[in-house]
Formats: sequence, C-alpha cells, structure tokens
Amino acid sequence: MTEIKQWTVTEPYLDIHCALGEGPYYEAERNTLRFVDIKKKRLHTVDLTIGPSSLKTLQLDMPVGVTADVEGIDASKKILVGGKSGVYLLERETGKYELLKRFYETEENDERLRSNDGAVDPQGRFWIGTMNDFWVGPPQAEGTLFRFNSDLSRHTLQTSLVIPNSIGWSPDHKTLYFVHSTEKRIIAFDYDEKTGDITNERTFYKHNGSGDPDGFRIDEEGYIWQAFYGESQVLRISPQGKVVGKITYPTRAITCPAFVGTELWVTTADEEDENEVESKKYGGGIFKVDVGVRGLKDFKFKLEK
Repeated sequence: MTEIKQWTVTEPYLDIHCALGEGPYYEAERNTLRFVDIKKKRLHTVDLTIGPSSLKTLQLDMPVGVTADVEGIDASKKILVGGKSGVYLLERETGKYELLKRFYETEENDERLRSNDGAVDPQGRFWIGTMNDFWVGPPQAEGTLFRFNSDLSRHTLQTSLVIPNSIGWSPDHKTLYFVHSTEKRIIAFDYDEKTGDITNERTFYKHNGSGDPDGFRIDEEGYIWQAFYGESQVLRISPQGKVVGKITYPTRAITCPAFVGTELWVTTADEEDENEVESKKYGGGIFKVDVGVRGLKDFKFKLEK
C-alpha cells in the first residue's frame, strides 16, 4: 500500500470568518489572492507581499460563485464572474457589473438558481455550474453545467445536477474532471480540445468518507488536490484515482484550493454546528501550506470583441 503523505495546518493565514468562502484565484502579476464569500456577496483581495492587513473587501449585491481573468483586460480593473443570473464583467473598483449572457431564459430559473464553481478551459471558454440559491432550501436536482464560448454562445453539457462543483483539465488537456458534490464523486470525461465536447463519462474517484468533495486544483504532475466540505481535509489524488496525500485543517468546511507557487491555499466556510466549537473558531478562514509542487496555470477567458 502506498504511504500517504500528511500535512497538518493549525491556524489560518486570514481569520476572516467568511460565511461561504470560495473561488480563490492567485493573481501572479500583483502577488495578490482574490476570493469570494458567496453568502455575504463579497469579493475579497489580499496582497501577499504586505500580508493580512492589506485585505480589501468589495460588497456586491448578488452572490458570485467564481471569477476568472479575461484575455486583453487588466484584471486589476475588470474580471469575469459567475453571478446570480449569468456571466458578468465586474468592475473591481466600483462593484458595477455588466451582464454578458444569462444562464436561463426564464425569470423563475433566474430566481431559483445561482452560479457555483467554474473554470476557463485551455481554449479560453468558460465552464460553470448552477445550483439552487440559498432561499430555496436544500438544493434540488435543478442545476446545469454550461460552457460559454468566446462568442458568448451558451452550451448545456449536463442537467438535473444538485451541487455541481469544480471543473479542471489534465496536463495533456485530454481529460476533463468535474465534481458532483452530492454524488460524492469526481467524474472524468474524454475532452475534445478543439470543440469543447465531452464524452465517455466515468467515475474517476468515489468518496466514502463523511465529507463531500467541493473544489479542486490540479498540480503540474497531474494530481488532483480535492477539498472536502465537512471533513477538515484536502486529499491529493493520483491520475489513477488513488489517494497519496492528505492535508488536515482545524475547521471542517474546506471549500476550494488554489496554488500560490508551491503553497496550497484554501478557502473555508462557517461551521454551522454549534457543538463543533474548535471547528467554529476558525471556520471561514483562509489557510495555506507548502506542498512542494506547483499547480497548473489558470487560463483566461477569450471574449470576442
């Protein structure tokens, strides 16, 4: 049996108490990390050169699940976001946003759903999942996995999803990985880089623990670093689907990782169980640990002018 490499993180880099921290994104040009709080409708940015005291918060009036850079646009000014009703360009100074394309054509769907996680593919197309908004109650099988091409054409890849989560690509761009949290599995597809089509759906990793798989990132060696909501951990999973590493945290709701050099940073959510006193102490914080490997670079959305 392969020995599992272990890391333990004991305290947060940012003790910020997000209600639902998500979407960490490293901005290498400025050495800043941005992330969202979906429930509190906030975009946070911290300058890693200065440290925690540099935290800046932009209050929005809609939940944002994920952000991405746009090719040819200064990301310190404007970024792409998955928001309440579709895909938007967000002005970071003012919080104003422009709707580029809706998820749905009906107001009822707009009301009941919101964006969750997403990612830009190697060709600059934006993939994003939707799920029920908080007011609906426990999520139903009403979510969708979409792909938005550069011309903003919208393509539906999967329907009847409950909590669609992270999306990513193998280093050779031949495999797309997609998390469906409520099924506790990472799904793999054959990925056609040219067309963006996905085929040959299969279970890459099925989790047997108490937590649900949430966000992930892929390292340069093709291993997945998968966060588990409700289980205080990130697991490193080999391209063969075997667990080879584990990071343990002092709070339970680990939501999404991002690489900063060889450090793996994670967002977390508030601990909702009042009896989990230790977990509640740092719930919603931002944590980091050096794992000795770099992540694959993020792609930028190619928006046709």
